[in-house]
Amino acid sequence: MTIQTPLSEYRFDPDAEHGGIDAGFIAVEVARLLHDGQASAVSEFLQTLELADIAALIEELEEGDDLAAMALMPLHDQAELIGYLRPSSQVSVATRIRKRDLVALMTAMSHDERADLYKQLDEEAQEAILPALSKAEREDLRRLAAYEEWTVGSVMTSDYAVLQPDMTSTQAIEALRSQAIDAETIYYAYIVDTERHLLGVVSLRDLLTARPRQRVGDIMDTDPIFIRVSDEQEEAARMVARYDLLALPVLDQDDRLVGIVTADDAMDVSEEEVTEDFHKTSIVQPLEISVAEATIAMLYKARIYWLVLLVFGNIFSGAGIAYFEDTIAAHLSLLFFLPLLIASGGNAGTQSATLMVRALATGDVKPTDFGWLLSREVVVAVTLGVTMALAVSLIGIWRGGPDIALVVAAAMVAIVLMGALIGMCLPFIFAKLRRDPAAASGPLVTSLADVLGVLIYFGIASVVLELG
Repeated sequence: MTIQTPLSEYRFDPDAEHGGIDAGFIAVEVARLLHDGQASAVSEFLQTLELADIAALIEELEEGDDLAAMALMPLHDQAELIGYLRPSSQVSVATRIRKRDLVALMTAMSHDERADLYKQLDEEAQEAILPALSKAEREDLRRLAAYEEWTVGSVMTSDYAVLQPDMTSTQAIEALRSQAIDAETIYYAYIVDTERHLLGVVSLRDLLTARPRQRVGDIMDTDPIFIRVSDEQEEAARMVARYDLLALPVLDQDDRLVGIVTADDAMDVSEEEVTEDFHKTSIVQPLEISVAEATIAMLYKARIYWLVLLVFGNIFSGAGIAYFEDTIAAHLSLLFFLPLLIASGGNAGTQSATLMVRALATGDVKPTDFGWLLSREVVVAVTLGVTMALAVSLIGIWRGGPDIALVVAAAMVAIVLMGALIGMCLPFIFAKLRRDPAAASGPLVTSLADVLGVLIYFGIASVVLELG
């Protein structure tokens, strides 16, 4: 049976928004065509899609159908398509296709994506692939795969264009034309000596606007921005964004050019870092895979550690309440304001922590700025606390009289100040200890603010009410 409506008449929308057809629906139709022997119709349809959309479709197809659909595409498109698939899907495809097809696919892939796929395979698959690659590809793959995950080397590519300083601009353009097929980008070309020391960088625009016989060495930038291969990958992403670069050259410790970090790779790093920071701000251990693919055990493991730790931490809140139980028994109206005050301290702390974590992450502030930031935060927190105290004191008079109102107002100022200072200080403390400031997150700040808020509130109440 064939489908009623040709695939070409569907407007594909992987998110199924704005009246489009989602990948799941199209996958069913594609599978039917493949099973009916109408591969040519599928091939024509795939040619109308962007690779990112094809990846969404491939991941919806059943095993076997996905490989059949990929086989209808040119090898270079398959190689680029792999980079759009989820890591688990990449491994699934790599482990199910024939060895010679996998070798051809990996040979056609860009150097950095080939290394990423290689690192995800098990040792047996890795050892089976290496002998089939050329010596140059094998050495390049091993070198890129050897870098630690958090380093610049793990995200760089060795697909870059190089020129010699004594070339004319005309010769340089011809050289770029021959390198364009393999290079990740030719908008920047890197000038190196015989030992691959970086001498400078030249843009394609500069080459096109230069005089035909003008030497590359005369028009290149001799002081290019670069990064070391062992630096953290987040620093590469920050530099690409800060200096608005299409690519960032990567040098080893001997100043030799070993790769580049492209803008799209930098964006991927930034996305990973933002995701990791989101997890940390909610006290969740980073997941190695997507939430959709995570097992129950993985989700449990990612969340249980901090939850149990914070449960025991909050026992101190109960201990504080028990310590002041005589004061509470004599003035039960105090309990009415307890949730309000504790929540205010936690909210103030979370706001401060969020501002500081983000400011530290973007480089807007540095650990050396702690002093003046602390003094400013005190002024802001006291102002916020007084404003909130004025509002809540009116309720205090209504619920318990002037003495209760005074206690609640004083506690509000103190608790908001305390919460804000905790929220501001913790990210700096973590940074000082060389830990990620994002770990100074909302739940941690709130738990500390809860304990101290209880002690401050009932401490003030016991003093004021006993004096009264």
